[in-house]
Amino acid sequence: MAMDFGLFFGELLRHPGEVVAIAPSSAAVARRMTAGLERVQGPVVEIGPGTGSFTRAILARGVAPENLTLLETNARFCAALQEKFPGVRVLNRPAQDIGEIGLSGIGAVISGVPVLARPTIQREVVGRAFEVMAPEGFFAQITYSPNAPISPEMQRELGIRAEKRGTVWANLPPARVFVFRRMQH
Repeated sequence: MAMDFGLFFGELLRHPGEVVAIAPSSAAVARRMTAGLERVQGPVVEIGPGTGSFTRAILARGVAPENLTLLETNARFCAALQEKFPGVRVLNRPAQDIGEIGLSGIGAVISGVPVLARPTIQREVVGRAFEVMAPEGFFAQITYSPNAPISPEMQRELGIRAEKRGTVWANLPPARVFVFRRMQH
């Protein structure tokens, strides 16, 4: 864990525009983000895994390493993730590439990528994720805002709905977890 923090802090200083959190996510947030993965069929994709706090929790939920793909833009994080999680597919690519990595029927996306108030990112990341997601799949998103990180208008545009999974106060800063699913017609 101390090594994770050291790598995280080093990359935060080297690439402040890429590393947007102030500390790696806590184990409590990771558990909240990954709840329900034990029932997921199909591949799981994590976007913005950073040092792997959520990755560890995903694997602890029983997702087989070969069913997990990580999309991370920071090359040093990618190298550390490959070393730490053998068998997991680690791609040095942005979250926007989710539709181009050869997966379909994705059961869940676990996202540490900030999407709050960024409609272009919401369309390019969340919208594209739902294009390759299984009908019952879900998109779990961490945010530091009390509200869903995707506006009701954008949710309607993307055909999804938000469900608040809860607030984790034991995180720096306190984190909220929202899950997005397709709207039922």
